[in-house]
Amino acid sequence: MLQLNHIHYAYTQTDSLTDISLTIQPGEAVAFMGPNGSGKSTLFKLINGLIEPTAGQYYFKNQLVDHQFLKNAAQTTALHRAVGFVFQNSDVQLFNETVIAELAFGPEQMGLSKEAVQTRVQDCLKLLQIEKIADRVPYQLSGGEKKLVALGSILTMNPEMIILDEPFNGLSAAYQTLLVQLLQQLNQAGKSILLASHNYEQVQQIAKRIVIFNEDHRITNDLPLTEIQRQPALMADLKQL
Repeated sequence: MLQLNHIHYAYTQTDSLTDISLTIQPGEAVAFMGPNGSGKSTLFKLINGLIEPTAGQYYFKNQLVDHQFLKNAAQTTALHRAVGFVFQNSDVQLFNETVIAELAFGPEQMGLSKEAVQTRVQDCLKLLQIEKIADRVPYQLSGGEKKLVALGSILTMNPEMIILDEPFNGLSAAYQTLLVQLLQQLNQAGKSILLASHNYEQVQQIAKRIVIFNEDHRITNDLPLTEIQRQPALMADLKQL
């Protein structure tokens, strides 16, 4: 589904991603862990087509995502629909006057009929258990509610892959538990899930594979969760991130 070959990305003269190679198969649930500033957020922006690699190749569904690809508005739009991105800060993602309008915005831009949009919105409200806040103003919501609405704003576009950058930050224990359950459910339904998080306890309930970055913006480990659970020292390091 997704392949990165020797990807580098530099904001200035220093790499923010260094020689990153990995493959994501359809339906995988993969967590990315590592210290702050190690490149996880940069990688997610690159996968979503928000930035271009300085070097290396990025393929999504066997299509090379390069400068020419990203200059094509139709191709970029299709990529953003296929790869839904939930940002770390929900406030930068929510801009409509009500929760319903937020959930409807994406499918409306896709040109779906009014009935189809309404069906997607209602299904999403029910899935996320946010029917009671459907008419609320997003910026007045709690952090947990905002996170669910941000997730809903991409789910209504029915993406194949869902990317979440530090989704548990600032959430209450109850919302963390709910989000874990939702991501498990979405993965079981066939969605690919990529998430960056420092919360190993939540990560191990979702991901079947963990990719670990170091401070040099390189991948040091890419292991199945079952293998990490057989390495107490590595597991302890992840719990201390």
